[in-house]
Amino acid sequence: MFNRLEIRDRKLAETDDENAPILLCTDPTEEERAYLIDGLGIDLHTLASSLDPNELGRVEFEPDHAAIIIKRPKQYCSEDNFFFKISSVGIFMFRERLVFVVSEEGLRFEGKHFQQIRNLEDVMLKVIFRCVWHFEEHLNVFNMIAEELEQKVNTSMENKHLLHMFTLEKSLVYYLNAIGSNGRVIERIRASINRLGLTPEDCEFLDDLTIENAQCQEMASTYSQVLSGLVGARVSVVSNNLNVTMKRLMLVTIGLMVPTAIFSIFGMNVKLPVVEQSGAFGFWIVLALAAASSGVVFMVSKWMKW
Repeated sequence: MFNRLEIRDRKLAETDDENAPILLCTDPTEEERAYLIDGLGIDLHTLASSLDPNELGRVEFEPDHAAIIIKRPKQYCSEDNFFFKISSVGIFMFRERLVFVVSEEGLRFEGKHFQQIRNLEDVMLKVIFRCVWHFEEHLNVFNMIAEELEQKVNTSMENKHLLHMFTLEKSLVYYLNAIGSNGRVIERIRASINRLGLTPEDCEFLDDLTIENAQCQEMASTYSQVLSGLVGARVSVVSNNLNVTMKRLMLVTIGLMVPTAIFSIFGMNVKLPVVEQSGAFGFWIVLALAAASSGVVFMVSKWMKW
């Protein structure tokens, strides 16, 4: 699907012009791919890399344009089951045209950074900044989910919540790799300022982008280390919760075994002096002995701090 945009009053606005300076291609069909390859001269392999979530970020220069592959978080849905995925964004910078290629919807040109747009190079840098900022948003969600799972694991004997924490830890590894890949792309852009035609204002924004991505990578690394430690500790917590429950069940079993033994003794088909001499009160005497034995078991368990 093609969305065409233009810079109008220093903001991005949709247009129906076939030669619009900004073209957003979402999950292109075969016909749209043919237009990108034959009409715009985009390399087939580079176009496929833009749609491949496993492709690493990079910067390549063709005779008439520059190709940039950047990473961004994929939109999360409940079916992912706590696994956060990565997708790619292909940016093709021509002299008078800017083309974005993505595999799914979610690349939005909104927020305060898209309020004052100077040129196409500025749009390119702000889209990269948007991807970095999207990673930071997901990392904050990671932290909230990890805290919620931690509370559930503390009182749980099931592996479900623990497996969710393992999945989050795996996702953070992919996020760290993607953020590091973006950092290398930003460094390559910095080294190619003249070839990309960046202005001093663009270079200043690129410095801010470098700092933002470094902070994002540090945040992801910190969360990964903390979550890794939590997972190891929570494995022991789940095992300890199970041991505590087994101990309580053992105490209940012992508490039931002693009264059962008393009922069995007095229920034997033989003459017992206590029952014979007590008459109708024999039932209450046996019941009192059974209750007293359960009380003794309870008191002993408290005294020994079982």
